[in-house]
Amino acid sequence: MTTTSPSPEIGKSLVAAGLRTNYHDLGQGFPVLLIHGSGPGVSAWANWRLVMPVLAKERRVIAPDMAGFGFTDRPEGAVYSMDNWVKQAVGLMDALGLPQVDLVGNSFGGALSLALAIRHPQRVRRLVLMGAAGVPFELTPALDAVWGYTPSFENMRKVMDWFAYDRNLVSDELARLRYEASIQPGFQESYASMFPAPRQRWVEALASKEEDIRALPHEALIIHGREDQVIPVSNSIRLSQWISRSQLHVFGRCGHWTQIEHASRFAQLVGNFLAEADSA
Repeated sequence: MTTTSPSPEIGKSLVAAGLRTNYHDLGQGFPVLLIHGSGPGVSAWANWRLVMPVLAKERRVIAPDMAGFGFTDRPEGAVYSMDNWVKQAVGLMDALGLPQVDLVGNSFGGALSLALAIRHPQRVRRLVLMGAAGVPFELTPALDAVWGYTPSFENMRKVMDWFAYDRNLVSDELARLRYEASIQPGFQESYASMFPAPRQRWVEALASKEEDIRALPHEALIIHGREDQVIPVSNSIRLSQWISRSQLHVFGRCGHWTQIEHASRFAQLVGNFLAEADSA
């Protein structure tokens, strides 16, 4: 008799702001909340699988699937908006009894992390923004292709080529896995409804106001891949200029997948940054 092991993308489950949310919870210590990006077929596990166990050696790591992504419920008529994503993230913290977290956001998750820190500054200790949206910029051809994805193995292969500087990271096997993830029931329907063309408006919808970003009191670590074709590195340069207590780290020979292309360096950089607050 053979048994099929459950997907590693499925973790624990609880109701956050009325939405049954799939999330991963590992390690002990001060909590860090990891918010994934918005690629097709994405999940928290797919985004953070290489760095979660490393960060969990020193702290409690919590990585949810945000509404419309991964294995979190997709109720009929769901509205995907920054207001609702922030409510879900804060609802998750409330359900877990966490008054404050460190916050790490990737791409779309960076925009969400900015919005959460602006609206609930006391709930965030330190802020890490990686390849973040969240400021106005001209829609890139790569982001237009990512948000405009329609399911096929060939399209997933093309999308993943946009993400990585080193194309050797994008194997047919990985593209097949992400393609299969993108065609699970309900996945493409919610994804297609989230960022329909024309897509420049969704860049603006994810952006926070400059004056609100400048008013952030948090220590912030801003990370970007120099060769990122999806979100321009100029976004992170601008964020580093707007957030007074910030530092900027740019990885060379790196695309939009800093946490995958430079996983060990990324985990060490973030771990050291958060450890400063542990010892403060």
